[in-house]
Amino acid sequence: MPAAGPCGRDVAVVIPARDEADRIEATVTAAAGLPGVDVVVVVDDGSADATAEAARRAGAVVLRHQRNRGKGAAMETGAEAARLADQREPRQGPRHLLFLDADLAATAALAGPLIEPVAAGTADMTIAVFATTVKLGGHGLVVGLSGAGIRRATGWRPAQPLNGQRCLTRAAFEAARPLARGWGAETGLTIDLLRKGLRVREVEVELAHRATGTGLRAQLHRAHQFADVARALATRL
Repeated sequence: MPAAGPCGRDVAVVIPARDEADRIEATVTAAAGLPGVDVVVVVDDGSADATAEAARRAGAVVLRHQRNRGKGAAMETGAEAARLADQREPRQGPRHLLFLDADLAATAALAGPLIEPVAAGTADMTIAVFATTVKLGGHGLVVGLSGAGIRRATGWRPAQPLNGQRCLTRAAFEAARPLARGWGAETGLTIDLLRKGLRVREVEVELAHRATGTGLRAQLHRAHQFADVARALATRL
């Protein structure tokens, strides 16, 4: 892992991953080079490919769910691994947590702006806003549901409510536990922190992930997203 950056060695990257063998190595390598990062944890959430092996080659700490348990569970597993890493060494405080998607590949190196407000103490959580977005069929329904639900619950509507690229303090993460199930994790996280008076800030970044397409598999994925977001909102509205 790299030497300490300007904000110190105080950031753990957590990457939930499933069947991302073709991109995870590049994602881990790029994330490890971010300022302040000295731990990269990949949670292989029931992959059927070589995701875990590729992540290990890149130097990540890898944990594996034998079956797919969903994004929220993978985020919690990764955060727990980071907490245990904190306990194994003398530290002034716990590491901040930077959650990144597994398919960012080399663009993960551009996630630094998400860390800066949290490291400076001006935000408890940052949410990425991708500078360039690709609109594909069906995805807008899930985004609309999440955004409208967050606004109804808190009075604030984020530009990209489902964006999984987020940095937050350990205290903020613990304040939101247990996370909402599956793809509802980000929606629930935003609502729970805002309701508790924590500072949430959006940050524009140049990150980019794989387009999910419009085929049957993509539509099934969005259906699962919609159900998980609806479930998260049902318990919070």
